[in-house]
Amino acid sequence: MGIQNSKFRWVIFASVLFTYVVMSAQRTAPGLITDQLMTDFQVTATTIGLLTSIQFFVYTGLQMPMGILADRYGPNFFLIIGAILTGVGTIMYSLGTYEFVLFFARILTGIGDATIWVNLVLILSKWFNEKEFTRLIGVAGMTGSLGFLMATVPFSALIVLLGWRGAFLSGGILLCLCGIFLYFVLVKKPNHPMIEKNEVHREKTSVLLRRIFSSRQAWALFLCHFGLVGGYLGFIGSWAVPYGMDVYGLTRLGASQLIMYSLIGALLGAPLIGWISSRLGMIKGPYLFFHMVTVLCWSTFLLFREGPPLFLLIPLFIIIGFAFGSNSLTFATVRKTFPISESGMVSGFANTGGFLSAVLLPAFFGIVLDHFTSGYYFGFIIPLIFSIAGLIGVNLIKE
Repeated sequence: MGIQNSKFRWVIFASVLFTYVVMSAQRTAPGLITDQLMTDFQVTATTIGLLTSIQFFVYTGLQMPMGILADRYGPNFFLIIGAILTGVGTIMYSLGTYEFVLFFARILTGIGDATIWVNLVLILSKWFNEKEFTRLIGVAGMTGSLGFLMATVPFSALIVLLGWRGAFLSGGILLCLCGIFLYFVLVKKPNHPMIEKNEVHREKTSVLLRRIFSSRQAWALFLCHFGLVGGYLGFIGSWAVPYGMDVYGLTRLGASQLIMYSLIGALLGAPLIGWISSRLGMIKGPYLFFHMVTVLCWSTFLLFREGPPLFLLIPLFIIIGFAFGSNSLTFATVRKTFPISESGMVSGFANTGGFLSAVLLPAFFGIVLDHFTSGYYFGFIIPLIFSIAGLIGVNLIKE
């Protein structure tokens, strides 16, 4: 029997992606209540910065271990546990009365969050054929951006309605319910040959790791993801609003619209680029094109000492977001060029590259701002270098 022809796979697709939307929203939602946390807990901006970054450090550090575990024991169990852990962490965050409780809660949500993408990729790769997967992984990428969008105006409205504690409590309960629902969808319902434990491959993990770390293809995908994700998440998510305010004199609301433009680009780019790649029957060509577009966009910032004119700035943010949507092709390449028994590990390795750059870029950008008068101008050299690394990576891919 072919599970890739089963209609039930669409139920799995919808339930896994809904969980991903909710988990993506809780990643960035704490940024909405920074001032309230500082007031309620009497903490400094440095403490809040550490609280914000700790989840991403945990997420990045667990990508490879999660890939190894998913390959060994199957993705279903880890996705279910991850959703529940994230929910419990979010509930603890909403009920916390001491700083250490907030830190523990964000570490817990980081552990849960680390399970989502690698296991989502594995689940979709088992239930959908290669051509469908290339299209649908783009849709999955879009849902991540949709989650970030949910963590802006909609979640702000929920905070106004319920207070920040009530809003986060609601989000945590919803995630726990998602985990329970996934248990019935992924474990109890299907009677398919999609066994949780990988019965096919018994190679030692150390042997697999050596092979992946010596694989040109794996490093190429690491660099591809490093080049795209850092510039988008690292700059757009951290420095875009201060840039708009400091360089263009925009209000906080006006500057935050820059993020919205980029987010709209990403929402459009992810599914459309996946569809284009699927229609063309190739991955490297479209991926190479959008890496080149990203390099050109970041280069454009260096042509204007005082910043690009506003009429050019907005299209730049939209195009950077659109090109970022092509990062889902990293995992389409994994699906196409690695055996299923190794795809979790390679996906985790590639995803580590992306989030490593997202952690490094804001820090490097901040150092440049502290040491140069025209800090923003010189700061754009960093995403340019990162995107060039991505361009090198995509040229190394063998399709």
